Amino acid sequence: MDVILRAEGVEFFYGEQRALCGVDFALARGEVAAITGSSGSGKSSLLYCLAGVLPPAGGSVVFDGITLSSLPDAELSALRRERIGFVFQYGELLAELTAEENAALPLRLAGVPKDRAHAAGARVLGRLGMGDFLRRRASGLSGGQAQRVAVARALVHQPDVVFADEPTGALDSANSSAVLEEFLVLARSQQTAVVIVTHDPGVAARADTRYTMTDGAITQRVAV
Repeated sequence: MDVILRAEGVEFFYGEQRALCGVDFALARGEVAAITGSSGSGKSSLLYCLAGVLPPAGGSVVFDGITLSSLPDAELSALRRERIGFVFQYGELLAELTAEENAALPLRLAGVPKDRAHAAGARVLGRLGMGDFLRRRASGLSGGQAQRVAVARALVHQPDVVFADEPTGALDSANSSAVLEEFLVLARSQQTAVVIVTHDPGVAARADTRYTMTDGAITQRVAV
């Protein structure tokens, strides 16, 4: 297995409350992994630690041979910007930018010319059913529309790993299927690894590997 991400003994606390209890996790290139569990089980905390957004209190996260905790803040930010895509549970778009501008943002930050970056953003948005909303500001989008823009932003630069926190939670079944298909296509065609936190059993069922979390620990792993 060509592992791109490995976590060993990851712990995390919110104040005195332990959120993660020595979690081990491995992800291969091109693998789609789903993390399920009840609210408060530690799913999102694990996702944020794996992505380098939250620093673990114990243990280590190694991304393509690089221990994330060893990187200075600027280098960690650059790695996340260039090699990682992240879909936040509530979108987290820039309200003053259009859908197309939001989707193109990772490419613009990487120095890609505006025309090329916007064209790439528009292509991904079109596949997600957002082709008619390219020029609409994020502040004028519905929750489901904003979530699809957030997915496009995470995918546009073809990252090595995509982390998605409940990416279909605000979507109907048709748009959920479209979003999931984009993840699967990217995984199969570009060998992008995908980690999805989800409550949707239909989403989890299409993953290569399914993890169940309980009280901050992985209690079950099922490989399809």
